[in-house]
Amino acid sequence: MRTTRLLQALAVVAVLAFLLVWVFPLVWTLLTSLKLPIDVFAYPPTFLFTPDLFNYTEVLGGDMSVLADLGTSIIVATSSTAIAMAAGVPMAYAFARLRFRGRAVLAGYTLFTYLIPRIGLVVPMFVIIRSLHLADTHLGLVIVYLSFTLPMSVWLMVSYFEVVPQAMEEAARVDGATRWSAFWHVVLPQVRGGVAATTVFTFVMAWNEFLFAIVLGGAHVRPVTVAMYNFISVEQTQWGPLTATAVIAMLPVVALGLVAQKEIVQGLSAGAVK
Repeated sequence: MRTTRLLQALAVVAVLAFLLVWVFPLVWTLLTSLKLPIDVFAYPPTFLFTPDLFNYTEVLGGDMSVLADLGTSIIVATSSTAIAMAAGVPMAYAFARLRFRGRAVLAGYTLFTYLIPRIGLVVPMFVIIRSLHLADTHLGLVIVYLSFTLPMSVWLMVSYFEVVPQAMEEAARVDGATRWSAFWHVVLPQVRGGVAATTVFTFVMAWNEFLFAIVLGGAHVRPVTVAMYNFISVEQTQWGPLTATAVIAMLPVVALGLVAQKEIVQGLSAGAVK
């Protein structure tokens, strides 16, 4: 009994320590974003200060406004996620259910494109996008983002489709449903949690993208991840605006996660059972 209680206590301490390590950078970022420059550079660092929204007013409406960059991130991340899911869900269903010539090759190629390091694709992508006159455009970034969001959505969704009993689909076909009707009305509702989880993961990946964005973006199209980098220079790092922008950039992802929380938990549970 004592050994069990000791193990439980150690487990609680370990969880609390892990949460502290994970939460502290977020809390410190939020606190720094509410500090004036004199408090940001105070030494030793101070935890007691008067919160101020100066940094937020600067990055939302001042000379360092990132509103246009936030709009770019929303457009590009949302578009690439929507296209990846619209194309990836049927592709994943085909890989999980259909048997056709070249299936293994196409499935392996899809996985291979996702495993290629992005640094190796930067130069070829840059040449292609420039030759198509799509550099510094929303469409150019969306096309490039699909090179990693689409394979990811396909391979995440395949595992969810494989969990659904094929007998359900066969019963619908016996009752007169077409392949598409059985997919839409029988199979897809069973993987709703997986679709939600995959959508969130795909959106987060597109939202956090930096490498392609900084190379293929420009003065007109610049995601917020690149805009944050502009607060870092050789002379100084503008911690106040940087952390304020970081907090603002987290909000869409957090909001999406809260809205789809129930479906995400169901999707992750289904994946764990698989």
